[in-house]
This record gives sequence, C-alpha cells and structure tokens, in this order.
Amino acid sequence: DVEMDVEEKSMENLDPQEALCLVLQKSMQHDGLARGLREVVKALDRKVAHLCVLSKSCDEPAYVKLVQALCKQHNIPLLSAPDSKALGEWCGLCKINEEGEAENVVGCSSAAVINWGEDSKAREVLMKTIKEQKN
Repeated sequence: DVEMDVEEKSMENLDPQEALCLVLQKSMQHDGLARGLREVVKALDRKVAHLCVLSKSCDEPAYVKLVQALCKQHNIPLLSAPDSKALGEWCGLCKINEEGEAENVVGCSSAAVINWGEDSKAREVLMKTIKEQKN
C-alpha cells in the first residue's frame, strides 16, 4: 500500500517525455505498438492508431512528410521523440543488462500506439499535453 502511494505521487510530476515513454512501454506490453515505417504507415492508413511518435533525428524528408500527412488526414495526434535511439529504447528495441540499463539499442524513427493497454496517469498526462498543443 505504501509503494502504491509513492508511485502515485511520482506519477503526478510526470513531464510529457516521461509520460510518452511509459505509454509506449505499456502499449508494447499489451501488443499494441507499431514500430518502424511499414507498421506505422499501415496503422495510420487503416485509422487504427491512437497516437503517432516521430523521431526528430529522422533525416528522410519523404518519410517525415508521409507520416505527417497521414496523421493530419486521419486526425491522429503526432508527437516527437528527441532521437531515434531514445525512441528505439522506449519501444523495447534493445536488450536490458543485469544493471537494468539498455544496451544494443536499435534506432526507431517512428512508432504508433494501436492499443493503449490499461488506463494510467501517464496516458492522462499525455492526452492533456496533446490537447494543449491543439489549442
């Protein structure tokens, strides 16, 4: 019970990047995460994605335009990740060593949430951030 209180208090002070990381991990645990261009474009085109994340370090302009256009066309929120390695780590494209640190991280230029998993404080923080960006 004490652990839960501590966890709830730390959740209240989440910044949007931490919330995004937690949402992506929760989605991955529930098999609801599309990773990479092919999976993301399919999810966006079929209108099954709830949220899309694009890496700021993606250097292929046609790729960026495609993802942005599909998100805009289907009214799907688009967020950005600091770089491909960070997004890859958040999406589980790495190995975790004994110390709990990520190693052999594979870069990921985009990801899409298809299934949120269970409701969480991180999702609420993220949705609030998305609403603020629209206004």
